[in-house]
Amino acid sequence: MIGTVLMERYRLEELIGEGGMASVYRALDQRTGHRVAVKFLRQEFHNNPEFLDRFRREATAASRMSHHNIVNLLDIGDDPKTPYLVFEFVDGKTLKEIITDQGRLPQTTAVQITIRILSALRHAHEAGIIHRDIKPQNILVDRQGYIKVSDFGIARMVGTNTMLDSEGKASVMGSVHYFSPEQARGETATVSSDLYSVGVVLYEMLTGTVPFEGETPVAIAIQHVQVAPKPVRALNPAVSQAVENVVSRAMEKDAKQRYPSALLMAQALHAALLAEKEPTQDTPVFPAQKAQEKRYASKRIKRRNRLLLVLISILLIAGLAFGGYYIYRDIVNGTLAPLLIAETEQAAIRLAERAGLNPKVERVSSDEPVGMVITQSHDLGFAMHRGDTILITVSSGPVRKPVVQVAGLIRSEAQRALEQIGLLMMVTSTVMDESPAGTVLSQTPEAGKEMEAGEIVQVVVSGGQISVPALTELRQQDARSLIAKSGLTLGALSSVEMEDPAQHGRIASQYPEANELVMAGTPVDLVLYVLPGTQTPVPAATGNGGN
Repeated sequence: MIGTVLMERYRLEELIGEGGMASVYRALDQRTGHRVAVKFLRQEFHNNPEFLDRFRREATAASRMSHHNIVNLLDIGDDPKTPYLVFEFVDGKTLKEIITDQGRLPQTTAVQITIRILSALRHAHEAGIIHRDIKPQNILVDRQGYIKVSDFGIARMVGTNTMLDSEGKASVMGSVHYFSPEQARGETATVSSDLYSVGVVLYEMLTGTVPFEGETPVAIAIQHVQVAPKPVRALNPAVSQAVENVVSRAMEKDAKQRYPSALLMAQALHAALLAEKEPTQDTPVFPAQKAQEKRYASKRIKRRNRLLLVLISILLIAGLAFGGYYIYRDIVNGTLAPLLIAETEQAAIRLAERAGLNPKVERVSSDEPVGMVITQSHDLGFAMHRGDTILITVSSGPVRKPVVQVAGLIRSEAQRALEQIGLLMMVTSTVMDESPAGTVLSQTPEAGKEMEAGEIVQVVVSGGQISVPALTELRQQDARSLIAKSGLTLGALSSVEMEDPAQHGRIASQYPEANELVMAGTPVDLVLYVLPGTQTPVPAATGNGGN
C-alpha cells in the first residue's frame, strides 16, 4: 500500500503500527504538507459486524472531540470497502515505552502528565464519551513534550449499553492491568471507571510497576475487585503523602469513593504538588498536678461562659425588641466572601452569584491552567453586602518561555536549569557515548524553542564508555576491586572445577570480554576456578563490587 494516494490527498509513506484490529500508516497530506496517521480496519474484519461497529464508534467518538491532549480526527475515508480514519500524526513514544525504558518517573513529571490526561478525559466526558481503555500504551508523548490520549476504539457514549459479543455476554474490553473493579465484574464503565484507570497509570509512573500481576487475566481482574494495592510510598518513598493520597482515592474499589470528575482529580493533584509538607500535631504532656489545675480552670471558664451566654441572650432579645428592622436589614443584605481560588472560572462565578455577589473577571498570564482562578479581591469569610462586586483574577494560560540549552550539561544540572524556567525533563534513552556518564547528549525541542511552563523537554543521556579491564588469572578480590575502580559492577558469579590448588579462586573467564566497550555500571559476569567439591563464593552485598 506504500505510495497509494487516498482521496487524492493522503499519500501513504510507511507502516508504523499494527494491532489486532487495525493497521496504521504514516502519510503525507499533499494539500498541507503535514504528516498524518491513517488507520485502516484490517482486511479480515471488513465483513465482521462487531469490528465494523467498533471502528464506526471510534470515528463517532473522535468526531465529537477536539482537544490539545487528544489525538484528533482529521478525516474519514470515503471508501466503504476499505474503512479508514485520518488522525493527526504524533511523532514520539508511548508512555508505556518510556516507563519501560526509564522505570519510575519523577513525581512532578508523573503528576503533570496525569493532569494532561485528565484534561483530555474531562473534554471527552463533557462530550458524553467514556474512554474505557486508559493505559500507558494509549498515551503518546510527542517530541515537543505534549501529551496525547489516543484510541477511543472501545469508547462508549453515555446512555448506550455495553457492547455484547456473539454469545450475548458483555465483552471484556480494555487491558486488564488497568481495569476498574466494575469493568472486571463485567458492569458498564462510567466516568469513574476512567478515573480508576488514570489512578493505575499514575501508580505505574510513580513506582515503575503495575499494582497487580497474575498468571492469567482473570487472576489480575480478581485482584482489582478484592485486593488492596501495595502503597505507592512503600515502593517509592520519594513520593509525597499528598500525591499517594490522590492515587489511593482514585483507585478506591467503590466507585462512589473516587473523585466525581476528572477536573476534581486534576485539582487534587495540583494541590498535592503545592503541599510542601504534611501537617503535624503536637500533643502537649502535663504533669499530674498541672493537669488537675487545668481541669479546675476549665470548670471556671465553663461557668463564666454560661453567664456570658445568658447576658448575650438578654442583649439579643433587647436588640430584637428595639432595633429589629436594622438587624433584619443587615441579616438579609449581609453575606460572606466564598473561597474561589483554584476553582474554574465558571465554578467561581456560580459560587459568587450563589453568595449574592457580582463577580467581575479579569485575566492575566500565569503558569496555572487556563481558566483557573488564581486570586480574589476579598478573602474567604470577608463580610460583604449582597450585590457587592468581587474581582476574580483568572489565568489566561502559561507564559511561553524559550527552552535553555541543556545538551552538554550533567543530567542533574540540566534538570535544575529547566526547572528554573518552569519546564520538566524526561530522559527518553541512555546510550553509550564517549562523554562522561550522565551527560545530556541531545534535547527535544532544541534551545530557543518556546514552550509552555510545565511542558516536558525530552533528553538523551550518555551512559559513558568504558573499556572492560582484563580480569582472567586475577584473584577474585583483585578482580572485584578492579571492576569497581573501572566504574562497572559485579554481575553473576559462577565456577568451574580445577584440580590445581594454585588456580583456586582465580578468574577463569569473564563477560563482557577484556577491552570491550560498555556503558558505565554495566555488570561483569565472572567464572572462578574452584577445587572439586567447593561451592561458588557468594558476591559481597556491596555497591562497589565487593572487597
